[in-house]
Amino acid sequence: MKKLTLIFTLLFISGLSHAQKVETDKEAKDAISKLEFIVGDWAGAGWVMGRDGQKNAFTQTEAIKFKLDGTAILIEGLGKNNGEITHNALAIVSYNKSAKNYNFSSFLSTGRGGVFKAELLDNKFYWYPNENMRYIIFLNEKKQWYETGEMKRGNDWFQFFEMTLDKQ
Repeated sequence: MKKLTLIFTLLFISGLSHAQKVETDKEAKDAISKLEFIVGDWAGAGWVMGRDGQKNAFTQTEAIKFKLDGTAILIEGLGKNNGEITHNALAIVSYNKSAKNYNFSSFLSTGRGGVFKAELLDNKFYWYPNENMRYIIFLNEKKQWYETGEMKRGNDWFQFFEMTLDKQ
């Protein structure tokens, strides 16, 4: 009987913890809200430089939503060339309170991915897959999503990617 009472007591206490109101992390929500300019459904086109130095065109869609009461952003990207999928990715942007920057957690259909540093500088969102590569996202003068990808060689950055998307 004592064991049964203990089990019911533990279940009751456990149930109380689920019934309590969840407090949203205000610092994370404030930081993520600064990225509101990318939230929405987007479609357009771009190019990526191939190994042969030629620009390869593609079409792209991005579906971006606030999640977890505005403390994270979910990004779903799909790129195609002549109807064939060339890019299929999912990312989650969250705020890293200790580093005072963003985490860009990327997942590709190829199985590749990782957690990368990201930051907001002068209304441009930068994320860095490694120390010699960066992507920069901002709204251009037409309020289009404009994104470039650059690689560092020595002290210079060279563009290998460009994409312009319209909000749907």
